[in-house]
Amino acid sequence: MILGSTTKSLSTTYDLAMLDLDGVVYRGADAIPGVADALGVARGKGLRLAYITNNASRTADAVVHKLQSMGMPDVREDDVVTSAQAVAHLMADALPSGAAVLIVGGEGLRVALEARGLRPVASLDDSPVAVVQGFHGDIGWHDLAEASYAIQGGLPWYASNTDLTVPTARGIAPGNGSLVQAVRFATGAEPIVAGKPERALLDETIARVGGTHPLMVGDRLDTDIDGAINAGIDSLVVLTGVSSLREVVAAAPGHRPTYVSADLRGLDEEHPEVVVDGDRARCGSASAVVSDGVVTIDQGDRSSTTALRALVELAWTVADRSDTEVTLDGTLDA
Repeated sequence: MILGSTTKSLSTTYDLAMLDLDGVVYRGADAIPGVADALGVARGKGLRLAYITNNASRTADAVVHKLQSMGMPDVREDDVVTSAQAVAHLMADALPSGAAVLIVGGEGLRVALEARGLRPVASLDDSPVAVVQGFHGDIGWHDLAEASYAIQGGLPWYASNTDLTVPTARGIAPGNGSLVQAVRFATGAEPIVAGKPERALLDETIARVGGTHPLMVGDRLDTDIDGAINAGIDSLVVLTGVSSLREVVAAAPGHRPTYVSADLRGLDEEHPEVVVDGDRARCGSASAVVSDGVVTIDQGDRSSTTALRALVELAWTVADRSDTEVTLDGTLDA
């Protein structure tokens, strides 16, 4: 058994769900269908909900208002933790109170720095002692150049996160990691990173919101799931954002989620054990088969948690035991 299993719902198995936002709760300006109801059910069963994001462009207060406008249940500012807050915490621990920090980012990063007693500035002329970079749609060449000059001059460099892409209502767009990469190429330096897959954001969330048995819920293998693995906690990947079912099937050992479901309704479901027998796997009433290295669902609703579990467990088991690549049946691509 490679996937985790539980005879209870995830909502009653864990006491804290750390929910990524982009691609899990919403896409751009639109809530993902069914999410508010699913989270209402989970919260009603006693599960604490924390909304965490690698996107440093918005303040926590702005995130709260967005979630409330989408009907998410009982959202308070303490329930929202951003990578801007996490990186500001890291910097405040390392820098003198009131220190000037060269900021490449937006309001979310500025407010987080000020809340930690640091002074955001926009130019080397203001004598900053460090550089911090976070996503904002208005960042341009001059901003990246100023950061590069400062880093070349020896200032420590922090980044809220390194997501190469960000999901939007129109599709996948360049994320903060793409902009960080530009500065990395210019300077040869490496930033200190707070957001997923580093564990600072998850540690801050657990410390602030509470919970002794947390579950990370995300849509990206490279940030959300790897972040959970780095923090030593279980994870649920949902297929409403960046990482596709094909990518989950192809995930290597050490980069695999504990659970998989189509969307956040998986929080209120049992995740039964998968039984693999040769080239077939069964989970509940669903089953999957593999033939010539191609895995497919042959029984059950293709979007059901049981069918997805059978498919993923079979693919991983066959790949691990034979050291060969297993691919997804093309008809199952989202």
